[in-house]
Amino acid sequence: MTMTPRLRKFALTTHVACSVGWLGAAAGFLVLSIAGLTSHDPEVVRGTYLSMDLIGLYAIVPLSLTALATGVVQALGTHWGLLRHYWVLAKFLLALLATYALLMHQFSAVAQAAKLVSNAAAPTLPSAELRPLGTELLGDVSAAVLVLLVITTLSVYKPWGLTRYGRCKQQERGKAPKQPDTETPTPVGFKLLLSVTGALAALFKLVLHVTGHGIHRGH
Repeated sequence: MTMTPRLRKFALTTHVACSVGWLGAAAGFLVLSIAGLTSHDPEVVRGTYLSMDLIGLYAIVPLSLTALATGVVQALGTHWGLLRHYWVLAKFLLALLATYALLMHQFSAVAQAAKLVSNAAAPTLPSAELRPLGTELLGDVSAAVLVLLVITTLSVYKPWGLTRYGRCKQQERGKAPKQPDTETPTPVGFKLLLSVTGALAALFKLVLHVTGHGIHRGH
C-alpha cells in the first residue's frame, strides 16, 4: 500500500525525529555511564545511575520503539519496500537487534544499578556490585551508539542496490530488464554486516547468560 504524500512526509518526519532522538539519548546515556564508572563522589554516582534509568525508561525505550515502527511503516508505504533494497533490510535487522538489546538492557542491568544506588545507605555505595554493572553498561551503550551510527550511515549512502526479491518485483512491473540466468551475488558488504550483526547478537546473549540478567529481573 502506497501512502499519500502528506502521510508519507508525516511518517518520514516522525521517523527521522525519533531516530535522531534515540541516538542523542543514547549519547547522553553514554556520557552518564562514563561519569558513573569513573567518579569517586557517591552522590554523583548515585545521580548518574538514577538519571540513566529515567532516560532509558522515558526517552530511549519509547523513541526506539517509535523509530522502529515508523521505519517499517515508511518502508512498506513507499517504493523502497522492506525487503527490496539491501540497505533497508540491513537497517531493519540492525534496528530489531538494537531494540531487543535495549529492552533487555533497560529492564535488567540499568534497573539493577538504579535499585542498588537507591537502596544503598548514604554516603556509601556498594562498589563491589556496582562496578561490574557500570562496566557492562558502558560496553552496552557504546555498542548501541555504534550500531545507531551504522544505521544512520546506511540511510545516507543507501549502498548495495536491489535484493533478489526487489529485482523480481521490478521485473514484474516492467521497470527493469530481465536478468540472465546467472544470479547477481549478494554484496560482500551486506554479508559482512550480517556476520557482525549475528556476532553482536550472540555476544549479547552470552553477556546476559554470564551476568544472570533477564527481563524478569527488573524493578
